[in-house]
Amino acid sequence: MKYKNTEVFAQNLDETDKLAKHRNDFFYPKDNNKNELIYFAGNSLGLQPKRASDYLTKELSIWSEKGVLGQEERWIGYHERLTDSTAKLVGALSSEVVVMNALTVNIHLLLISFYQPKEAKYKVIIEKDAFPSDYYAVQSQIKLHGFDPKKALIELTPREGENILRHEDIISTIESHRDEIALIYLGGVNYYTGQSFNLKEITKVGRENGSIVGFNLAHSAGNLLLSLHDWDVDFSAWCTYKYLCAGPGSPSGVFIHERHHKWNGPRLLGWWGHNKDSRFEMSSTFDPINTAEGWQISNAPIMGMVPLLASLDIYSKAGINSIREKGKNISSYMEFLIHHMIPSVHIITPEDRGCQLSLVIHKGKKVHDCLLGKGVVCDWRNPDVIRVAPHPLYNSFVEVFNFVKILKNAIEN
Repeated sequence: MKYKNTEVFAQNLDETDKLAKHRNDFFYPKDNNKNELIYFAGNSLGLQPKRASDYLTKELSIWSEKGVLGQEERWIGYHERLTDSTAKLVGALSSEVVVMNALTVNIHLLLISFYQPKEAKYKVIIEKDAFPSDYYAVQSQIKLHGFDPKKALIELTPREGENILRHEDIISTIESHRDEIALIYLGGVNYYTGQSFNLKEITKVGRENGSIVGFNLAHSAGNLLLSLHDWDVDFSAWCTYKYLCAGPGSPSGVFIHERHHKWNGPRLLGWWGHNKDSRFEMSSTFDPINTAEGWQISNAPIMGMVPLLASLDIYSKAGINSIREKGKNISSYMEFLIHHMIPSVHIITPEDRGCQLSLVIHKGKKVHDCLLGKGVVCDWRNPDVIRVAPHPLYNSFVEVFNFVKILKNAIEN
């Protein structure tokens, strides 16, 4: 599309935007004068679906009226209401996904099973600038197996003077260390730069070279088109409070490829992963569910799942293909405006990305604080990046245009 840096052009984009109606499905933050903020922080916490409170009220009412009878009649299988829509979102079979726990808890549960180092093949490939929780989880799992993280971690680092990883460098690292790598564990989108990775080819090359391949999709689920089953990914996990708008601390999604479902390897066991047909026989012998649900430990956090159900209903109506299309368009429009109106701003996010743009700005922290004072919500990451993420379901092109004007004024003043 050929963009123009005028408000009229932005208005025209909004008028033809088939997702614009979904803005009314969310509560939008306002300042003290009841003016709507420009909210570009969906990569940290998505906005609340308006129907979430109705969904919650219903479950609270059932709890108040029926007590434990609600558990027996409704809540035992509540997580299954999320299964089909979650599977469609990440390109999986319904048997390959389950929503449970929090993200880093799930990462640990998955690594217990899928990181199985041997004396020679024990190393893990990870991004040097991965989110800290990924580092902590992987390092602790390495130590649990008696290895030294300093020797076991192979860190992918951009070339000198560059900000992002080159795909060919990722592939060459996998191939050159093929006899040492037990696990490839990367983010689908780097939280800092906004760069997305070619998960399909990384998985293909990794598995061809005898490694297990898993991804943290915290910044990918609801943002990118994913085909985890067809790509042959071994496992992945993601949070649901960013692009998926399920609220603070909402439960995490998990994918485990169907080839692993009749699992004979190590895993942490819990009653909720036991065969549903015989679970209440209270056997002391674990009989696992032969799906991703077999990795469950505890019962579902119902009140945390309710807002996710409300959000996934919106996602199902909008369609992930349309969401991805607008996400690419709205971030590209922002990139165009910044290049034309504020050429001093350096965008480190490449074309391979989701909705997020990471902007390197001189005195960026002061600029960020100024943006917040002008009604723009985004975030700052040391040492020099402002992250901006317009969400396809509730942000408009006019907001993008207004943001760039405000940013230009903040920088100049």
